[in-house]
Amino acid sequence: MNRMFRAVRALPLMLMVAALAVGGSAWTQRQSKPKPPERPRYEYRKDHDPDGIGKFYMGREIAQVMGHQAADWLDRPEREAEEAPSMLLRALKIKPGMSLVDLGAGSGYLTFPMARLTGPTGKVYAVDIQPEMLQIIRRKMKEQGVSNIIPVLGTVTDPKLPPSSADLILLVDVYHEFDHPWEMTRAMVRALKPGGRLVLVEYRKEDPDVPIKELHKMSEKQVKREMSVHPIRWVETIGILPRQHIIVFQK
Repeated sequence: MNRMFRAVRALPLMLMVAALAVGGSAWTQRQSKPKPPERPRYEYRKDHDPDGIGKFYMGREIAQVMGHQAADWLDRPEREAEEAPSMLLRALKIKPGMSLVDLGAGSGYLTFPMARLTGPTGKVYAVDIQPEMLQIIRRKMKEQGVSNIIPVLGTVTDPKLPPSSADLILLVDVYHEFDHPWEMTRAMVRALKPGGRLVLVEYRKEDPDVPIKELHKMSEKQVKREMSVHPIRWVETIGILPRQHIIVFQK
């Protein structure tokens, strides 16, 4: 009788152990189930715009890079009338002593006025992936006696900037040409100080009257979409320039 009572009393414990064993097996199966493959960040198409590289990011085709052979076009006398870069620089509210980045600096058209605005206590990293462009900047530095510009040879995935070093990173008509926009933006955000600003200036795709090839324009919506996957927030879009957006983000 006592043996029968003990057996009956032990039955719920046996059932619970069996249930845990079954449940644990199911949990293990769920845990070991392979994850679905991640969707590729970029898409490649053979049928594409001749001004592009056939590589797409978030639905946008990446434009071909303007080579150093066109450096004179960056310094054209009519650029002020067409794009009002002096108005852009005023809108950035650069203060003496700031650490600035002109990313995609080209011939240094904006690098040198940025250096004057930040003054001798500040500095400007002039970043470009073309050594020939940096040679032009170094030559101008020597001719003008400028010492607060730091030429930096970046790569297509990394601007080679010190971490948490920049108060402001400025990209004028260059982001749309990045071969690896996700990697470059991640690196730029890493280079910003907390509270630092990332400013993209792009020809307005929304305006058909802007006389620039379509792949060299970007809409405000597309810019915001591509920045939304990074730890920065949109602050404002300044619409004072004749042809371009000034789209400001902050870390």
